[in-house]
Amino acid sequence: MLLPLSAFAINLISDDLLLLASILVFFAIMTTKIGTRFGVPSLLLFLLLGMAVGADGLGVQFQDYEMAESIGHFAMTVILFTGGLETSLSETKPILKQGILLSTLGVFLTCLLTGGFIYLVAGEAVGALGSSILGCLLIATIMASTDSASVFGLLHGKRLHLRHDLGPMLELESGSNDPMAYVLTIILVAAFSHIGQGESSSLIALNSVLVFLIQMVIGFGVGFGAGKLTVWIIKKVKLPGTSLYSILILSSAFFASGLASVIMGNGLLALYVAAIIIGNEAPIPGKKDVLKFFDGMTWLMQLLMFLMLGLLARPSQMPHMLVPALLIGLFMIFVSRPLSVFACLLPFRKLPFKAKLLTSWVGLKGAGPILFALYPVVKEVEGASDIFNLVFLITMLSLLIQGMTLMPVARWLGLSYEEDPPVEAFGLELPEEMGMLRDHTVTEEDLQNGKTVRAFSFPHGIRLLMVKRGEQFLVPHGSMELFPGDHLMIIVGDTDD
Repeated sequence: MLLPLSAFAINLISDDLLLLASILVFFAIMTTKIGTRFGVPSLLLFLLLGMAVGADGLGVQFQDYEMAESIGHFAMTVILFTGGLETSLSETKPILKQGILLSTLGVFLTCLLTGGFIYLVAGEAVGALGSSILGCLLIATIMASTDSASVFGLLHGKRLHLRHDLGPMLELESGSNDPMAYVLTIILVAAFSHIGQGESSSLIALNSVLVFLIQMVIGFGVGFGAGKLTVWIIKKVKLPGTSLYSILILSSAFFASGLASVIMGNGLLALYVAAIIIGNEAPIPGKKDVLKFFDGMTWLMQLLMFLMLGLLARPSQMPHMLVPALLIGLFMIFVSRPLSVFACLLPFRKLPFKAKLLTSWVGLKGAGPILFALYPVVKEVEGASDIFNLVFLITMLSLLIQGMTLMPVARWLGLSYEEDPPVEAFGLELPEEMGMLRDHTVTEEDLQNGKTVRAFSFPHGIRLLMVKRGEQFLVPHGSMELFPGDHLMIIVGDTDD
């Protein structure tokens, strides 16, 4: 007699878990083909697959919120670290201020606007937490950040190329605003416990500010120190294989996150800062292979995290949250996110209106907000289980509306361009210390200031190596005329001039 799937309760050391996990991972990988064909974010499909085999689907039982938060936090560590490792400071430098403003002030403004909306419009509908402004702010804070897994997955998975340095800016924002949202979530959950103990509001506010400063300062300091230490080790120690460098670098992520958390710092911020320093300063042997290793790890972590959160979800408990989720989700997509983005980017007048509009549209939610929603559940905050269902529904709404329309909206605004041909098409590889090879397709916009190489405005640190026109390979010179469609091989890296 065959046992139903509900007979398999999740057990970390059972063979049943390994069998089930292998089947789920296989089908999750297969769904990426569907997502690519029909424009559906793969991460949304992972969530739906997890729900389909969960307690309300085929019957797999998994309701351990504490374990889910631990596994999810581990996965988020790898995802954020990979994002930081692949962040190029030479590409990020022009948009550093914009990215930092969006990831700090932007999160704060989104939290205030959304929290106010929940309190005034949907407070009673969201359960116990909606009865107080502090509870509404907690709900808003959990959802305020742009999810790094979703943004990295869409930009890299769909190979979306954006003009005006929007790609690096969105990656920087999504990678650095998760620490901001998480520390605010921790502070607000702690505030609830202090209120329950009868402490004064002024004392709670002062304590919250101190916790915020301590978390961010220690997190940044530990990340900076761990990054520099790892760079020094890589320079001094020669390991017998490139695979060991991948493990060494990954261990530095866990070290930075763990050490910062132990001494009351922000672990997510620490590992992100460490990753940026390592990725830009460390002379990593076989760096391309190392980055491929982390890319594979990121896909695995995203897949496992979204599947696990899907398993955790109970659709049968969500119907009463559909209306408030729809109201809050649409408010965030069309009101609070755009207002926050335009307010943060107001000083940057050279950034076109269309670029700001697209930035406001990339307010994707994902595993990050759902993971943050587990924290108040684990801390046994009253009404927190309802918030998990609310955030889950809003995340799905965001992935459906924003995730599925990102590429069409980018094309409609004229801010995306086709993927460049692979560097290998030029038949040339350079030593890594000389810089990174990149391809750029010449557009009409590039030639507005003149059609010659001399008139082509290359940012500092970028050198033109070769021009490919059709099947011809041309050596560039100052008076060479360029045409739309020409492929430029450029080297991105520091120069001595």
